[in-house]
Amino acid sequence: MARLSPLAGEVRRLDNDRFLCALFAPPQARQWLFALYVFNAEVARVREAVTEPLAGRIRLQWWRDVLQDIYGGGDVPPHQVARALAAAVRRHRLGRQPFERLLEAREFDLDDDAPADMAALLSYAEATSATLVGLSLEILEARDEASRQAGHHVGLAWSLTGLLRAIPFHAAARRVYLPATLSRDSGVDFMELFEGRSGPGLRTAVAEVAEAARRHIEAARRPGPRVPRRALPALLPATLAETYLGSLAKAGFDPFDRRVRAPGRGRLMRLAFSAWRGRY
Repeated sequence: MARLSPLAGEVRRLDNDRFLCALFAPPQARQWLFALYVFNAEVARVREAVTEPLAGRIRLQWWRDVLQDIYGGGDVPPHQVARALAAAVRRHRLGRQPFERLLEAREFDLDDDAPADMAALLSYAEATSATLVGLSLEILEARDEASRQAGHHVGLAWSLTGLLRAIPFHAAARRVYLPATLSRDSGVDFMELFEGRSGPGLRTAVAEVAEAARRHIEAARRPGPRVPRRALPALLPATLAETYLGSLAKAGFDPFDRRVRAPGRGRLMRLAFSAWRGRY
């Protein structure tokens, strides 16, 4: 087995699902995807790496300064991820706006307020996950409308699915990503949630978000025959999202059930079968 590059090793450790999906990209594109994904992992975990919001904002500002260096022709700091990101941006002429949008969305993670409603949650999912899928498609040279449309919905579905699976992790930190209106209407008991227990209100809210994720998977697959194979590595998370949502349904939409939190067996084989069929 070929030895992994430092970037690939970091993605495998920090974002194993995207690491597996990236393995189906052509070798010449794979390292650029790893650069993008490790950058995303860096900014996504800022909230967990700091003890107060100000420190998190300083870290995000550091990345904004890196973007200024990349796009303004300055000297990029001697930082492995920053240098790799700069090379990927220049190689594929990636626009600056998606990165700015992603960093702005990560500011939300520094606050403890839940999204106000489903529209706010989807806006967060679009700015983070869907933006990342869009950048991945550019690296894969899949800039056609069908790929962009599919990627948008895959990004939303992946984000919603990931947030549901992360409920126990967020609850331990007394954070909630379920829309506030949905929590209220479903009767979510927050004391119960923060104690690591799942009541009927929580399961009702989780089921509704899971259904929204399923609808986005279905929407992502509608342009399927028009999506070129080169786009598949960016869209394969839909295969895993469907699997995770299936586990969630079997667990009665209890996010604390071990079947939901487990990474799932046979992920690589499932992805390989989807890629072989040219599907996601």
